[in-house]
Amino acid sequence: MLPRILVTSAAGHIGRHTVELLLDAGFPVRAFVRCKDVRSDDMARRGAEIFVGNLNDFRDLTRALDGVKRAFHIPPFAPHLLHNTMLMCLAAQEARLDALVLLSVFNPSPEHPSLISREHWIANNIARWIPDVDVIHLNPGIFAFPYLLTMPVTRRLGVLPLPFGDGRNAPVSERDIARCGAALLKDPAPFVGTSWRPTGPELLTAADIAAVLTDVLARGVRYQPTSFKMFAKAARAMGSPDYDTYNLRHYAKEISSGAFAISAPTDHVTRLTGAPAESFGDTAARYVRDVARLAPNLRDISTLGAIAFMAWMLLTLPQKYTDLKARDGAAHLTAPLLAHQNPTWRKAAQEQRLLLLNGPNRFPSSHQRSA
Repeated sequence: MLPRILVTSAAGHIGRHTVELLLDAGFPVRAFVRCKDVRSDDMARRGAEIFVGNLNDFRDLTRALDGVKRAFHIPPFAPHLLHNTMLMCLAAQEARLDALVLLSVFNPSPEHPSLISREHWIANNIARWIPDVDVIHLNPGIFAFPYLLTMPVTRRLGVLPLPFGDGRNAPVSERDIARCGAALLKDPAPFVGTSWRPTGPELLTAADIAAVLTDVLARGVRYQPTSFKMFAKAARAMGSPDYDTYNLRHYAKEISSGAFAISAPTDHVTRLTGAPAESFGDTAARYVRDVARLAPNLRDISTLGAIAFMAWMLLTLPQKYTDLKARDGAAHLTAPLLAHQNPTWRKAAQEQRLLLLNGPNRFPSSHQRSA
């Protein structure tokens, strides 16, 4: 029998695709979700076992891992990422998992101004100390779907407003990240202790993406460079949490400065899955057919609706990050370094590897050595 696999954040962009891929491959899958909704109902119809729980509750994690041999932890882009990831590591040790695939990001370092990126770095390092569980790191860069969040407006008004300047990135589809995660979960043994950075197949500027959308939407699309403040106002008008833009403002600077272009594109999607990464055009075409998959509150709108949204966005008050900065407390750094400003991070990125401390290189694990 194939081992049972747990996928956390299973209702999200990456989680849903991973669940589907593993089910198609014949694996029994337990999908950890925050609540039941149409997404969990769809996974259940496909054959997944749905587990409703709280990733910050150790009791839920231990129950979710009962009878599970492998897991894919997809920490939410939200406060307490370090807390839930460390609980997941402890629960994985308690369950004596064979392997844990841990999703991270491309730019974590101990000096990063984003607390969530620093927490990723801490979690990536401490996860390697789990005594009896083998860990594999999956650390993609900026996904493709954030470039498309203005799709309802872009398809009607022909404008793509983004705060990325002329910076290049190889945006990866969340489906390709899921394909990589599923490949690692199907046969983790050859990849124990490794890190993988899936990217899209080519480096693109925001102007390049506007040109791609011109073809996909069969109408002219013009890139409109915008300030991050205006971008954040639009995100707020769409209902996105302020916490997202509080952290994303740093990533926007890194894209503009070329951090995400370092050593990109990679061939990691092909190496792990045997098939090339999806083009940005193909990703965009999928979302054009199903805009709601970009975000639960997105819907296709009329031209009049697009104009009304633009007016609403202009009237939306800008975010004040004072409270969120205060929440960082003593963890707030006085002299942070963005990824491209950090020579240690740049060296690791140029070598296409995740920035990790030396050791402990305890691979393979004791239970594999004794098998």
